[in-house]
Amino acid sequence: MVSMSYFLFKSEPGVYSFDDFLRDKETVWDGVTAPAAVKHLREMKAGTKWIFYHTGDERTAVGTGSVVSVDATDPKVPIVKVKAGKRLKTPKTLAAIKAEPMFAKSPLLIIGRLSVVPLTDEQWQWFVG
Repeated sequence: MVSMSYFLFKSEPGVYSFDDFLRDKETVWDGVTAPAAVKHLREMKAGTKWIFYHTGDERTAVGTGSVVSVDATDPKVPIVKVKAGKRLKTPKTLAAIKAEPMFAKSPLLIIGRLSVVPLTDEQWQWFVG
Protein backbone atom coordinates (compact mmCIF):
# COMPACT_ATOMS: atom_id res chain seq x y z
CA MET A 1 0.00 0.00 0.00
CA VAL A 2 1.46 3.33 -1.08
CA SER A 3 1.33 6.06 1.56
CA MET A 4 -0.74 8.99 0.33
CA SER A 5 0.64 11.45 2.85
CA TYR A 6 3.47 12.67 0.60
CA PHE A 7 3.46 13.84 -3.01
CA LEU A 8 5.67 15.38 -5.65
CA PHE A 9 4.35 18.36 -7.65
CA LYS A 10 5.92 19.23 -10.99
CA SER A 11 6.23 22.72 -12.41
CA GLU A 12 8.04 24.19 -15.40
CA PRO A 13 10.46 26.69 -13.77
CA GLY A 14 9.76 29.25 -16.51
CA VAL A 15 6.05 29.12 -15.62
CA TYR A 16 6.26 28.90 -11.80
CA SER A 17 9.57 28.18 -10.08
CA PHE A 18 10.45 27.32 -6.50
CA ASP A 19 11.90 30.85 -6.19
CA ASP A 20 8.45 32.20 -7.17
CA PHE A 21 6.89 29.94 -4.54
CA LEU A 22 9.30 31.13 -1.83
CA ARG A 23 8.56 34.73 -2.78
CA ASP A 24 4.77 34.20 -2.72
CA LYS A 25 4.87 32.07 0.47
CA GLU A 26 1.38 30.71 -0.41
CA THR A 27 -0.44 30.05 -3.67
CA VAL A 28 -3.28 28.05 -5.19
CA TRP A 29 -1.93 25.05 -7.11
CA ASP A 30 -3.84 25.13 -10.37
CA GLY A 31 -3.47 24.25 -14.02
CA VAL A 32 -3.66 20.53 -13.26
CA THR A 33 -5.91 18.76 -15.76
CA ALA A 34 -4.83 15.11 -15.97
CA PRO A 35 -7.55 13.01 -14.29
CA ALA A 36 -5.05 11.00 -12.20
CA ALA A 37 -3.32 14.17 -10.96
CA VAL A 38 -6.68 15.84 -10.16
CA LYS A 39 -7.68 12.69 -8.22
CA HIS A 40 -4.49 12.98 -6.13
CA LEU A 41 -5.18 16.67 -5.42
CA ARG A 42 -8.74 15.85 -4.38
CA GLU A 43 -7.47 13.24 -1.87
CA MET A 44 -5.09 15.64 -0.12
CA LYS A 45 -5.71 17.03 3.33
CA ALA A 46 -4.37 20.08 5.14
CA GLY A 47 -0.83 19.28 6.26
CA THR A 48 0.00 16.96 3.34
CA LYS A 49 3.68 17.47 2.52
CA TRP A 50 5.12 17.54 -0.97
CA ILE A 51 8.28 17.93 -3.02
CA PHE A 52 8.59 20.76 -5.57
CA TYR A 53 10.09 19.40 -8.81
CA HIS A 54 11.30 21.54 -11.73
CA THR A 55 10.50 19.99 -15.10
CA GLY A 56 11.87 21.00 -18.51
CA ASP A 57 15.62 21.26 -18.92
CA GLU A 58 16.26 21.23 -15.17
CA ARG A 59 14.47 18.00 -14.10
CA THR A 60 15.38 18.38 -10.44
CA ALA A 61 13.55 18.17 -7.10
CA VAL A 62 14.43 21.46 -5.41
CA GLY A 63 12.22 22.15 -2.39
CA THR A 64 9.25 21.32 -0.18
CA GLY A 65 5.77 22.61 0.43
CA SER A 66 2.64 21.65 2.33
CA VAL A 67 -1.09 21.80 1.75
CA VAL A 68 -2.98 24.53 3.63
CA SER A 69 -6.49 23.60 2.45
CA VAL A 70 -8.41 21.66 -0.19
CA ASP A 71 -11.76 22.81 -1.54
CA ALA A 72 -13.10 19.92 -3.65
CA THR A 73 -16.57 21.38 -4.28
CA ASP A 74 -15.83 21.93 -7.98
CA PRO A 75 -16.14 18.45 -9.54
CA LYS A 76 -13.55 19.21 -12.24
CA VAL A 77 -10.78 21.05 -10.40
CA PRO A 78 -10.13 21.05 -6.65
CA ILE A 79 -8.77 24.31 -5.24
CA VAL A 80 -5.60 23.37 -3.37
CA LYS A 81 -3.96 26.14 -1.37
CA VAL A 82 -0.31 25.42 -0.60
CA LYS A 83 2.49 27.09 1.35
CA ALA A 84 6.21 27.07 0.72
CA GLY A 85 8.57 24.96 2.75
CA LYS A 86 12.30 25.19 2.21
CA ARG A 87 14.95 24.32 -0.32
CA LEU A 88 16.23 20.77 -0.28
CA LYS A 89 19.72 20.58 1.23
CA THR A 90 20.64 18.39 -1.71
CA PRO A 91 18.55 18.88 -4.88
CA LYS A 92 17.81 15.52 -6.52
CA THR A 93 18.12 15.21 -10.29
CA LEU A 94 16.00 12.91 -12.41
CA ALA A 95 19.13 10.82 -13.06
CA ALA A 96 19.62 10.38 -9.28
CA ILE A 97 15.95 9.45 -8.87
CA LYS A 98 16.17 6.88 -11.69
CA ALA A 99 19.26 5.36 -10.03
CA GLU A 100 17.33 4.63 -6.81
CA PRO A 101 15.65 1.18 -6.82
CA MET A 102 12.82 2.48 -4.57
CA PHE A 103 11.53 4.55 -7.51
CA ALA A 104 11.47 1.66 -10.03
CA LYS A 105 7.67 1.27 -9.78
CA SER A 106 6.91 4.91 -9.00
CA PRO A 107 4.43 6.80 -11.21
CA LEU A 108 7.15 9.48 -11.27
CA LEU A 109 9.12 7.28 -13.67
CA ILE A 110 6.34 5.14 -15.15
CA ILE A 111 3.93 8.00 -15.99
CA GLY A 112 6.37 10.77 -16.85
CA ARG A 113 3.67 13.33 -17.76
CA LEU A 114 1.84 13.02 -14.42
CA SER A 115 2.16 16.38 -12.63
CA VAL A 116 1.12 15.24 -9.13
CA VAL A 117 2.77 12.00 -8.00
CA PRO A 118 2.26 10.08 -4.74
CA LEU A 119 5.40 9.26 -2.74
CA THR A 120 6.02 6.59 -0.12
CA ASP A 121 7.38 7.52 3.31
CA GLU A 122 10.75 6.06 2.24
CA GLN A 123 10.82 8.17 -0.94
CA TRP A 124 9.95 11.33 1.02
CA GLN A 125 12.80 10.65 3.47
CA TRP A 126 15.21 10.14 0.55
CA PHE A 127 14.32 13.56 -0.87
CA VAL A 128 14.55 15.48 2.41
CA GLY A 129 17.33 13.44 4.08
